[in-house]
Amino acid sequence: YPGVVRTEGNIQALRAGTWEEATGGMDLENNGETVRFSGRAIVHLMDSTNGSLEWIGGSGKVGVVAELAKFVGFVDEDGRRPPSIRSLRYLLPSFVFPKIEKEINGGKIPDFIKFNIPDYLLPWDVFMSGPPPED
Repeated sequence: YPGVVRTEGNIQALRAGTWEEATGGMDLENNGETVRFSGRAIVHLMDSTNGSLEWIGGSGKVGVVAELAKFVGFVDEDGRRPPSIRSLRYLLPSFVFPKIEKEINGGKIPDFIKFNIPDYLLPWDVFMSGPPPED
């Protein structure tokens, strides 16, 4: 399962200024994956010698591209390894911090917090109930 992918359409929405409203402010530039990142995941899944089959635990399981990348050791084409969509490193900047910043009238989350978020993965059960209720 890929994270937010920097497709041509998403990049165009970012340039046109419609990305933030359409996504709630997801950080496409810093957390977005290229389409090649998913392709690299497929290549690594096809290689049974690198442990990827052990990671996925067999067919019928959900796998996140960024988690496979971390396990097997590959990176995106720009040398980065985007965080998993289940990671606090992805979720907090994409969903929580923008709401906090909006609540404090344009205030900013300090960099020492933004750049020190643990790469903790939330269990899939957390996502089964859908998004949190609106205020």
